[in-house]
Amino acid sequence: MLKLTFLGTSSGVPTIRRNVTALALHTTMNRDWWLVDCGEATQHQLLRIPLTVHDLAGICVTHIHGDHSYGLPGLLASASMNGRKKPLILIAPAPVKAWLDATMLHTELFLTFEIIHIDVASEQSVYQQDGLTIERFPLSHRAPSFGFKFSFEKTTWKVDSEALRARGVPPGPAWGQLQHGKDVHMDDGTVLAAARYRSQHTERATAVIGGDNDTPSLLAKACQHADVLVHEATYTEAVLQKVGPGPQHSSVQRTASFAADAQIPNLVLTHFSARYDSLEGMAEVAAEARRHYSGTLFLAQDFNTYELSNGALAKLPPAPRAK
Repeated sequence: MLKLTFLGTSSGVPTIRRNVTALALHTTMNRDWWLVDCGEATQHQLLRIPLTVHDLAGICVTHIHGDHSYGLPGLLASASMNGRKKPLILIAPAPVKAWLDATMLHTELFLTFEIIHIDVASEQSVYQQDGLTIERFPLSHRAPSFGFKFSFEKTTWKVDSEALRARGVPPGPAWGQLQHGKDVHMDDGTVLAAARYRSQHTERATAVIGGDNDTPSLLAKACQHADVLVHEATYTEAVLQKVGPGPQHSSVQRTASFAADAQIPNLVLTHFSARYDSLEGMAEVAAEARRHYSGTLFLAQDFNTYELSNGALAKLPPAPRAK
């Protein structure tokens, strides 16, 4: 039901293999998709996946730092030049909107669509519409930072195929009528009641996306009943101890330990320091994570897509490039 596509997984600066932070969330409910953070060159990353700016419903920005926001003006400008007309929702701290407004003013950026800004500090539930609820949770970082909880819900009607076949009704128009709630009058004079041959099915998926945060436990409430947590793991614990508390980032150990304590079934680590940008470095990250967390674990890479279905998270093969 829910797919997560990583467009940037590096912290601070890009590397040869990784761009700075950006994550796309898309579902089977419709063509709309959401972007969490928009680091520099996110629009370039989008050229390599099947999502387009025309279907982008909104952007959530966790905090003001450039590796999470510098891509905004370029992405919006390209969307405008490509003819986007429908409004775009921007859920972000007020300083992000102020900086964006100043950039647009001084670079003469005129958009063909409206930006609907929602101040992330306004209230916990920042968006609710069409089966999607987005909530925000304050985190701990050297700039005000927030995590986002995406709760998706899709309700569909399905016909009881076994009962219909047993009744002697093969797949066809009658099934479609029943699925849409219409009783079917049979040739023998009997009536198939839609209430008897169809039932309601609800799919739910909940993802918690953390911004920069040195205290993963601040997401404890958000992670209740969550299917997956995406959280930064900038350093291993040993390196974090050397770096000190100044940057206010989390370690692999602290994130993995929190996920284990919170009994989160699926964990995706991201936002890795450039010092781990090698096979050996990522092996070190994986080993530390596995010492503290036994659930389904992934270390995100740029352009990885993960699909959440019935509570299970799986990595998908690479998608074809958008035309």
